[in-house]
Amino acid sequence: MESLYNLNYDQMCEYALDHGWKSYRGHQIFQWLYRNRVFDIDEMTNVSKETREILKKDFIVNPLELIKKQVSHDGTTKFLFKTSDGALLESVMMVFDYGRSVCVSSQVGCNMGCAFCASGLTKKKRDLTSGEMVAQVMYVQKELDKDNLRLSHIVVMGTGEPFDNYDNVMNFLAIVNHDRGLGIGSRHITISTCGIVPRILDFANEHTQYNLAISLHAPNDELRDQLMPVNHAYPLKELMEAIQYYGKENNRRLTFEYILLKGVNDHPEHAKQLSKLLHGMNAYVNLIPYNAVDEKGFKSVTHDEAMVFYDLLMKNHVRCTIRKEHGNDIDAACGQLRIKEIKKEGI
Repeated sequence: MESLYNLNYDQMCEYALDHGWKSYRGHQIFQWLYRNRVFDIDEMTNVSKETREILKKDFIVNPLELIKKQVSHDGTTKFLFKTSDGALLESVMMVFDYGRSVCVSSQVGCNMGCAFCASGLTKKKRDLTSGEMVAQVMYVQKELDKDNLRLSHIVVMGTGEPFDNYDNVMNFLAIVNHDRGLGIGSRHITISTCGIVPRILDFANEHTQYNLAISLHAPNDELRDQLMPVNHAYPLKELMEAIQYYGKENNRRLTFEYILLKGVNDHPEHAKQLSKLLHGMNAYVNLIPYNAVDEKGFKSVTHDEAMVFYDLLMKNHVRCTIRKEHGNDIDAACGQLRIKEIKKEGI
């Protein structure tokens, strides 16, 4: 059955009108889902029993089952879920000085095939629905409710390529952003892409206030071809042109994600090439320590080595940060817990 989480606010009100109810009934249901955070339609106590019975014929609420939870010493919490068709997906809640952020998966598996990523160890089986993405957020929020805490940020950086599931991801963002629901601010929401150029152009034309992050990881086509097969379809020249169009249309600062792989993309020459590539852009680079994946064979740089790369970028007037490591005592790498469970269950 379809999840109520699939419906955005306007669709919820339209559903009410289609059944001869006042649009306010749709508003009530939306409030029950996102303000009261019920997982059971029968808990919507100010909605008539007749209305609830109709809803139960058409919808369920939560389409996910929690299979496993890992908690790190730093508060990072990884959730492994199973969908109604038996697929596995994971989400991660991270604790920062500025609040709590959840990293959401957008697909079951991933077809992008990035050489260093655990997510790509299994090919994409299907896109996640908007409701399955919303359910990840709602499950984490309900966990935080136990301690009167609130999610403040959402990043769509989990398993899958969000711009390969564009319509469902955009509907998901509209749902969690809506001020009558969870009300996560647009500027507290980040969507990450490895570089699907046509969708970057579509996203630019949406003129939203969501943040855009580009998974770059290499400063030249030769190296990026080796690390990220998407570069064969959309090489750096095309990618940078699309990014410049996005910047012109939205006047928003971009984030470039750059995982430092020891001996691969961390040389001084790479820092110089990256500085030249990003010269004059309203952007900053998020340098990311690599969480090792056994099947991939890459190694992370040390903190001192990361600082050398950081200093070279800063000296060349590229703003950057080194992302704090999270969950290094659990299956921290994106997709890692899911892959372990798949191997164990033989899925």
